[in-house]
This record gives sequence, C-alpha cells and structure tokens, in this order.
Amino acid sequence: MGSLTIRNVDDSIKAKLRMAAAMNDRSMEEEARQILKKFLLEKRCSKGIGSRIANRFASAGGVILPEIQRSKPRFSADAQLDEEK
Repeated sequence: MGSLTIRNVDDSIKAKLRMAAAMNDRSMEEEARQILKKFLLEKRCSKGIGSRIANRFASAGGVILPEIQRSKPRFSADAQLDEEK
C-alpha cells in the first residue's frame, strides 16, 4: 500500500479530524483513511443511469425510438373507495 503525506492542513480541520477520530475510537490517520475511502469509493453520481448510458453512447449516433402509448394507471378497489369518500 502507498502512503500519503498532507502538509499545510488548516488547524481547524485538524482539530475536527482529531475530534471525529476520538468519537469513532480511531487514530487520526485511520479516521482520515476512512473519510477518504467513504468519499472516493462510495460517492454517488449526480446523473441517473439513463443519462449516463445516453452520454456514453452519444458519439456512436443515436437511435430514435417510436413513442409508446401508455394507458392510464389502474387503481385497486380500495383506492377507488378512498376517492369516493
């Protein structure tokens, strides 16, 4: 595994890291590793999967699909009874 040295960390950030480490019963080094891991590996994309797929294949040319006619949603008998009340 590699190592990382971070210089010129603001004192307030270092103090918050120290407090977070103490609350989680970890060393500051382990707390920093966990924060980096969580942020970099568990970061969610702001775009939905459909948008990401469209962007990935946009350079290959698009396909125009026909519009699908949709029926109105069906409701259960219980939902219809609730509407009548």
